[in-house]
Amino acid sequence: MPMNKKPTIALRPLLAGLALLFWALPAASQCSVSASSVAYGSYDPLAALPVDSVGTVTVSCALSLGYNIALSTGGAGSFSPRKLSNGPDTLNYNLYTDPTYLTIWGDGSGGTATVSGAIGLLLLPINHTVYGRIPGGQNAAAGSYSDTITVTVTY
Repeated sequence: MPMNKKPTIALRPLLAGLALLFWALPAASQCSVSASSVAYGSYDPLAALPVDSVGTVTVSCALSLGYNIALSTGGAGSFSPRKLSNGPDTLNYNLYTDPTYLTIWGDGSGGTATVSGAIGLLLLPINHTVYGRIPGGQNAAAGSYSDTITVTVTY
């Protein structure tokens, strides 16, 4: 056998093995998600202006891939409006995809939208801002109001 054919024969199994390794990696990929609260602070029921705040959803994945982020309705069972509660008392609020407060961040149903992203080759965590707004002029009793939102990442 000529000498120049040995490297070609030796490389074929190596290249096939690498192709198989890269083919198998996406099935083993994993993502994690963390979120910071949207904390509104004090609310004045006599104020006509809304109270705005932001939070963050951070997505980290083990491999380069695309993903989609959905937010649940919370305790209200509805996207519009979501409700912060303090026992029987509630305050209407909502969560949005951008600072224009026009697109409700939900699960893609009922006029809501989800947020998409992609993890690049550097595999760094990606932060997505959640824009929250409580409309002004709501008659609310004094107290601490809260809601729990479930963040779902599909990839």
